[in-house]
Amino acid sequence: MSETSPQRHFYGSDPSQFADLHLPAGQRRPGTVVLIHGGWWGPQFGADNLDGVAADLARRGWVAWNIEYRRLGLGGGYPSTLEDAAAAIDHLATLADVDTERVVTVGHSAGGHLATWAAGRTKLAAGAPGAQPVIGIAGVMSLAGVLDLGAAAREKIGNGAATELMGGDPDELPERYAVADPLSQVPIPAAVCCVHAQADDRVPFAQSVTYVAAARATGQYAQLLEVGGAHFSVADTTAPTWPTIIKKLEELMGAA
Repeated sequence: MSETSPQRHFYGSDPSQFADLHLPAGQRRPGTVVLIHGGWWGPQFGADNLDGVAADLARRGWVAWNIEYRRLGLGGGYPSTLEDAAAAIDHLATLADVDTERVVTVGHSAGGHLATWAAGRTKLAAGAPGAQPVIGIAGVMSLAGVLDLGAAAREKIGNGAATELMGGDPDELPERYAVADPLSQVPIPAAVCCVHAQADDRVPFAQSVTYVAAARATGQYAQLLEVGGAHFSVADTTAPTWPTIIKKLEELMGAA
């Protein structure tokens, strides 16, 4: 199956507030997959980093929504990066002929943080960044995601990127971390699959282990899928692990 040319939609006035809609050229599978790239929430990597994933999913029959957001150094940080992830997902409600009955977010690295956080937005108090979502999220696939934001800040992974995102460390800004940290949200009303390689030298494997244990302890559905490879291979459509990831995505999308 092939895909049509991606359609770019802007959900805000900033140059970074856009998402690319990838549509299958033939028969579609139900639902929509939201893709959120990583890069320590910074400017080095953009949405084009997941263009190959979006195209692969569209060829398999899924509608893919590959989002960009304001990043550190480009107007990002707390709360704007969170607000953008939320607004980009909610923008799906304005698009004609897009099935939002079952939405699954897939995020890589820092994008795994945003993908998992977005699924817990229903628990946020009114006035918090991303509160009162328009689009519900049924499932999450976190690919080497940063899911324990407090530990990421304390351990200074990514050269202190989490602290830069939040504007300070957890002891200084506990109220911000309570809003933004996926670990603080559990249980959330979504099935979460954490895909992570033991050999990951950028985001520690322990990030996924900690999240899954905490989520399960609250009764939330969460699964740890340990794979081979390293940090970037979990988002590489040519890697040996990709068929395994697709199978899990099919389960989250309700097709298996």
